[in-house]
Amino acid sequence: MEKFIMDDMPKVYFGEGVLNEAFTYELKSIGDNVMIAYGGGSIKRTGVYDKVISLLKKANKNITEFSGIMPNPTLKKVQEGAELVKNNQIDFILAVGGGSVIDCCKMISVQAKTDKDIWVMQFIDKNMPTDFVPMGVVLTASGTGSEMNNGAVITHEELKIKTGMRGALAKFAILDPTYTLTVPMKQVISGAFDTLSHAMETYFGKPLNDNVSDEINEAIMCNTIRNIRKVIENPKNLEARSELMWDSAMAENGILKLGKTGDFQAHFIEHQIGAFTDCNHGQGLAAIHPNMYKHIYKNAVNKFARFAQVVWKINDESLSQKELALAGINALAEFIQEIGLPTSLTEMGITDKNMLKEIADSCTISIGCAKQLTHEEIYTILIECL
Repeated sequence: MEKFIMDDMPKVYFGEGVLNEAFTYELKSIGDNVMIAYGGGSIKRTGVYDKVISLLKKANKNITEFSGIMPNPTLKKVQEGAELVKNNQIDFILAVGGGSVIDCCKMISVQAKTDKDIWVMQFIDKNMPTDFVPMGVVLTASGTGSEMNNGAVITHEELKIKTGMRGALAKFAILDPTYTLTVPMKQVISGAFDTLSHAMETYFGKPLNDNVSDEINEAIMCNTIRNIRKVIENPKNLEARSELMWDSAMAENGILKLGKTGDFQAHFIEHQIGAFTDCNHGQGLAAIHPNMYKHIYKNAVNKFARFAQVVWKINDESLSQKELALAGINALAEFIQEIGLPTSLTEMGITDKNMLKEIADSCTISIGCAKQLTHEEIYTILIECL
């Protein structure tokens, strides 16, 4: 394992009905002016909004609302939210939603504390934020694990760049799996695949030797696969949804990444597909992973072979390490098809080869990937994904 520093994580309240308990304690220590941020309004249809507002009012908080956060939050939306925070002297931001809402709020927290454009600050001036408006999370859709860290994925529409930024770390995160019962199944499955992708991208990052972080990771991958199948079989299976919610948190709370340099090349590719097409993140990852892995597995044959044996339970002693590695990648591809996610970009309506060349040329190259791809290789992968 490589050297690491383990930072603090948000305080987590997990389980059915934890909102009351969490707010009873947490609202005492935050300021009076609270901004509640959410997406398209599904929290109003499900009743989560009413519960949150009622408890905030009971605690005598002054409430400002910020809605309409899109699935791929933009820099413009971040700046809109930051203005609202400044104009209303907001003391605390409460993100109620999934990863997109949380990511947007992390960066609103930063932008509200500076007059500088945060994109310029982080990518041109190379300065990382140190001052934040405090925030908390009520999670309603799992998969991204965004509630557990300070990373945020934001799209700059004019530049056509979708990338990670450093934002605020939530003071607390409320994870009630019952809130996911009303999430559309397509979103549940794509979110859960995002969890699996996070785990795989960490697992295949350097170093590739056996280590305790990766062995924990194997358990998370197995659990995620098993419970995706369970929730498809019975969408009301609350235990399976609970497991998926915690799998998501575990994949992004930093524990699996200790001593690792993550890969995340598939994410970097999907981010740029999203920047150009505004596609569903989990679906994009599903279309990319198997094809990308066929390009890099030879640089990590033993790791991919172990992935086949431990995660996909392929134990054919007649297979060579290379054959085992390929069998594991094929098992992943078959699983993607089994759970109803797209196996190609064409299924997602993405067919423009000229656009794919622009996407490939704009992709970040991962230093943690088993094989450092070139932009030309990424273009080849994207063409194979059609």
